[in-house]
Amino acid sequence: MSFQQIALEDKQRALSELREVKELFALRGWFPGTSGNLSIRVGDFQADDFQFAVTASGKDKTVHTPEDYLFVDQDGKPCEATRLKPSAETLIHCEIYKLTGAGAIFHIHSVFNSVISEYFWDRKSVPVDGVELIKGFNIWDEEAHIDIPIVSNFAHIPSIVPEITERIVKNIPGILLRKHGIYAWGANAFEAKRHLEAFEFIFEYVYRMELLMRGNRS
Repeated sequence: MSFQQIALEDKQRALSELREVKELFALRGWFPGTSGNLSIRVGDFQADDFQFAVTASGKDKTVHTPEDYLFVDQDGKPCEATRLKPSAETLIHCEIYKLTGAGAIFHIHSVFNSVISEYFWDRKSVPVDGVELIKGFNIWDEEAHIDIPIVSNFAHIPSIVPEITERIVKNIPGILLRKHGIYAWGANAFEAKRHLEAFEFIFEYVYRMELLMRGNRS
């Protein structure tokens, strides 16, 4: 499937959804500096040679410009001539798309997800018990327990990918990079946003609960 074969309306829809999500997340302070990246898959989700729209590298995500996004292939390479560079972590998006068949992936940095990823680094996952927002992942068991995986964070992005491949959990639509941020995904932009919001609520809940428990023990 060539880039030209993807319907123009699909490309425009992806760009419109990315713009809306970027604006919302920026208002929440989830893109400090030029951090974070967003992507939405376009075309045939069953194809091995898929493409997706992704944020361009080094952009201020609190403003909108005509050069905020570009389209890349399954290997993270631009699908058309452009001077823009895809976000440095595009290879992580590529791997998550290949492993999950997701339709959208959102990555943000927050104080809570960064702190909690370091706090639970020794066990390589964040344990969560009975929090209501677990239902946001379509897990409906009463007092459900989940473990949100944490992987190493390297400056050399390709070194992160094998660990993501190994650690992704089927029913947990997200993965934490140590002292870095959360990647959350879903079948579409709406679902990926819902999952990301659920993760962020859970991280703050776990952080505050740990503080309370430490205070009670002291």
